[in-house]
Amino acid sequence: QVVESGGGTVQPGGSLNLSCSAIGFQLEYYTIGWFRQAPGKEREGVSCFQSTNNSTYYNDSVKGRFALSRDIVRNTLTLQMHNPRHGEPTVYYCAVDGLPSNRDSYRFCSLLPQPGVYYWGQGAQVTVDS
Repeated sequence: QVVESGGGTVQPGGSLNLSCSAIGFQLEYYTIGWFRQAPGKEREGVSCFQSTNNSTYYNDSVKGRFALSRDIVRNTLTLQMHNPRHGEPTVYYCAVDGLPSNRDSYRFCSLLPQPGVYYWGQGAQVTVDS
């Protein structure tokens, strides 16, 4: 199970951190990441981390603005959002791969049809508002 926290309202040009807590498993052995979705649109991968080779994937739209970090002791995955923009999807989801050491960070974030299961959190709302 994964649980998101940290959503809220941020001003343009501001920063906001989203945290994903892993419950019942050690995230250091799994591929895990953040996704987002706008109303009526498909969900898209934002940033994902693969534990086996410490590789991180970032969606081109967030490169240089968002950063992913992992805390093995606290068993959490944090998405640091700098300068989120108006018009970007507003609901952020954390997801973990159903099997340890399964998919690489790009394939996991791609959401393309493939073997494997995603375990999703409930979502966190992020609103950009001045």
